[in-house]
Amino acid sequence: MELTQEQTAELRAVINSRDVSGAVATRARIVLWMAEGRRRKDVAALAGVSLPTVDRWVGRYEAEGLAGLEEQKRGGPRQQVPARVRARILALSRTSPPAETGLSHWSSRQMAGYIRRTEGVPVSWHYVARLWREHDLKPHLQGTFKLSKDPRFAEKVADVVGLYLDPPAGAVVLSIDEKTQVQALDRTQPMLPIDFGLTEKRTHDYVRHGTTNLFAALDVGTGQVTAGCYPRRTGEAFLAFLRKAVKPHAGKQIHVVLDNLSTHTTPEVKAWLERNPNVTLHFTPVGSSWINQIETWFGLITRQAIRRGTFTSVNALIARIRAYVEHWNTDAKPFVWTATAGQILAKVRWTETNVKQLVADNSK
Repeated sequence: MELTQEQTAELRAVINSRDVSGAVATRARIVLWMAEGRRRKDVAALAGVSLPTVDRWVGRYEAEGLAGLEEQKRGGPRQQVPARVRARILALSRTSPPAETGLSHWSSRQMAGYIRRTEGVPVSWHYVARLWREHDLKPHLQGTFKLSKDPRFAEKVADVVGLYLDPPAGAVVLSIDEKTQVQALDRTQPMLPIDFGLTEKRTHDYVRHGTTNLFAALDVGTGQVTAGCYPRRTGEAFLAFLRKAVKPHAGKQIHVVLDNLSTHTTPEVKAWLERNPNVTLHFTPVGSSWINQIETWFGLITRQAIRRGTFTSVNALIARIRAYVEHWNTDAKPFVWTATAGQILAKVRWTETNVKQLVADNSK
């Protein structure tokens, strides 16, 4: 199993919290140990539990996040939270966090803290986790549907999805984006516990050797990927990669799907586009990276080659990325896009309607 840095930090916070029971802390340790690549039997021995118990808590965490590590109690008194606050939590859980929070998605702890600050009502993260479980909400999972505030959302969705489902005859559609600050981490071997407790002592989890910025272009029609690593994420670096990505398709009409970053619209880029009228840029809606197909490929290379890799230098990291791309292209297959623009817009309208209704109920 693999964890994001945020998930790892959240689990460590649970382990170190005085407000969490020893049982829940042990379950968090089990998940962390398994994510480190330890054998099931070793984790079971360290935690003092059976192998099925290890599988149970890892499975619960993968399905429900931190909420899954709680004991599901039957009956008993419920935490007394006002109905308006309960409705407020449910409404917020179905939307992206407000921009001022700086969050990409909600965790139960972040939600509890936000409610305390904005509503003045003390709510525990246990209550939030239980509420999510009762309503089958999983905002902690990455990839949660996000409402965009782009005023041209519908127009951009129709444009991009149209390229996926019905590309112009003979044209090439490229999905381009950058994965920034990819770290070259040289991971050290964790030390074994030195006592019979569950507190680990280790020297260092990893040593950083620097970062690189990974640019990648997915040929939507064939699944082939072109990639390049650059020391900085700049307009100059983007233009250099754009030239590299379109070069194999010289003489064809090329449509490029990407997000509207400032580095994608510099004067140099605009001047290059004027000299190359066969290349057209199509921008995804603000806050809607999920519509860019290269994001799916970024998820694959992160899970399969980068996240748990050991790299003694940035050059070693770049070599791994190049090897992965070469291997991918030996048997590349395109991702199948099935959702129409109409279906996406209908989902957005349905979501907005339900959120507005929850907010209205909350204000009564």
